Amino acid sequence: MKFEYFAASAAAALAAAPVAAHAQHADHADHSAHSTHGEARDSLKQNAEATLVAYRDALVTRDEAAMRALFADDSMVFENGKAEGSFAQYMEHHLGPELGEITEFTFTNPTLSVRMVGHVAFGHETYRYRIALKDGREIERDGVATSVLTHEDGAWKIVQYHSSSRAPRPN
Repeated sequence: MKFEYFAASAAAALAAAPVAAHAQHADHADHSAHSTHGEARDSLKQNAEATLVAYRDALVTRDEAAMRALFADDSMVFENGKAEGSFAQYMEHHLGPELGEITEFTFTNPTLSVRMVGHVAFGHETYRYRIALKDGREIERDGVATSVLTHEDGAWKIVQYHSSSRAPRPN
């Protein structure tokens, strides 16, 4: 009997909740809060996009400190089928030594899209890059990257980054 009473009470409370929420919603008929929420969400999305652009820019200038500042301490980096560890580990054993051999790093035709889910941003990028090395070699690749960012202490941090590339193919 207690269960039946509990179930009936719970059903009544759940049924009343949307009515109460709707009534509260009707009190602010000008909907100004919606535009403010949308503007804040757009700003968050733009800032997440700016974080990913800043990473690309830091690669071009080979600015290790700027790159490190964009990644969470417990980030995970994956490149071309290999788990590289955190960004700090990736910088130590992979990217850092490569940066010392690069004389020029350029991106062409980059695309970037970011999708927000709560306070998490998912990024998707495509690009072509060209790297000139000290020994005179040049490397050109078509690349893609996916990113997961979280908003921490007022700033976006990359918590997961996955990139891959291949030699350009004719269309």
